[in-house]
Amino acid sequence: MYTHKIKLRVRYAETDQMKYAYYGVYAQYFEVGRVELLRSLGFSYKKLEETGYSLPVVNYNIDYKKPAFYDDELTIETTIVQIPTLKIMFSYKTFNSYGDLLNTAETTLVFVDMKTGKPCHSPKVLTEKLQSIL
Repeated sequence: MYTHKIKLRVRYAETDQMKYAYYGVYAQYFEVGRVELLRSLGFSYKKLEETGYSLPVVNYNIDYKKPAFYDDELTIETTIVQIPTLKIMFSYKTFNSYGDLLNTAETTLVFVDMKTGKPCHSPKVLTEKLQSIL
């Protein structure tokens, strides 16, 4: 497993009438988490797309435990669960500044060849990089 952490702050526009971070915004927070995790490995979504790969989300699950509020500083802990093959799985934990666990989540993304539109194997360079650190 490889884990990366990033901090972000709940913006006013991301809250609902109950003053909670709107439940749907976490998908965007988790995207930031996985983009920055890949960047920490020397990869970017942009570079993956330039080399012919897209990564659509095919599964997203979340378990809410406590709310986040406007201006809370959150830590998104993103983990690659296993060496990717056709799919890459990420798990997430969101913590507030007090260290309270707010939610846990998982996403599964599939590697797609942009020319054919069909699933394909993970780029060899990404697989090798993860094998060297896991």
